Amino acid sequence: MGKVLAVANQKGGVGKTTTSVNLAASLAATKRKVLLIDLDPQGNATMGSGIDKHELELSIYDVLVENTPISEAKQPTEAGFDLIGSNSDLTAAEVALLEVDNKERRLTSALAQVQNQYDYVIIDCPPSLNMLTVNALAAASSVVIPMQCEYYALEGLSALLNTIETIKSVLNPTLEIDGLLRTMYDPRNALSNQVSSQLTDHFGERVYRTIIPRNVRLAEAPSHGLPVIEYDKKSRGAVAYLALAGEMIRRSEKSQAELA
Repeated sequence: MGKVLAVANQKGGVGKTTTSVNLAASLAATKRKVLLIDLDPQGNATMGSGIDKHELELSIYDVLVENTPISEAKQPTEAGFDLIGSNSDLTAAEVALLEVDNKERRLTSALAQVQNQYDYVIIDCPPSLNMLTVNALAAASSVVIPMQCEYYALEGLSALLNTIETIKSVLNPTLEIDGLLRTMYDPRNALSNQVSSQLTDHFGERVYRTIIPRNVRLAEAPSHGLPVIEYDKKSRGAVAYLALAGEMIRRSEKSQAELA
């Protein structure tokens, strides 16, 4: 059964889509079978994966609202992972979902048909708590929280943790935090180091050891429709996301061994 990771943060501009696309590509580079779901109406993960959001025949909107099977809506990317794309149609899904039965579990039901075909399913969530994010958190086994090490990030984090606890108590009792990912990190910044220390003091093992640095190549890659390991695999950004994929795989294998 594939591990379903929701990449979520209610604060925008923290590297959520960058993490979703590059983690998908990095896990695929380790020969894992990966499905990336773009659940943000902006469609940035779709474009960043090399798929034109304006030319989608089927999108995540069709899966959630029209009950289109994921097997029909997915498409391969050059980076080796499958993608279910998104575009502005998804904005209408938020309204449409309010009218349907079992509205919080539409994504859970759709994934049930294909989850055993993948090692990892990664969901790029929108930067707000709406019915799309609720669907993602209801379907996920765990949450990856990308965040910048700055003052306001800690405020946003407490709101997100409350949301996760609510979803856990109402919809998905097995939901866990997979880890907190420090993004756009500049070690020369004293505040970054201070917030980073506070995170590790408070969350301990749940903070990934891997840190994603500020990196020009990482910022450039989406405009070329490429994950950074396809754009410049020797860049610091590419090396960091490959390290994150390795850290996730080791954690997953360790927890499976402990269960056995």
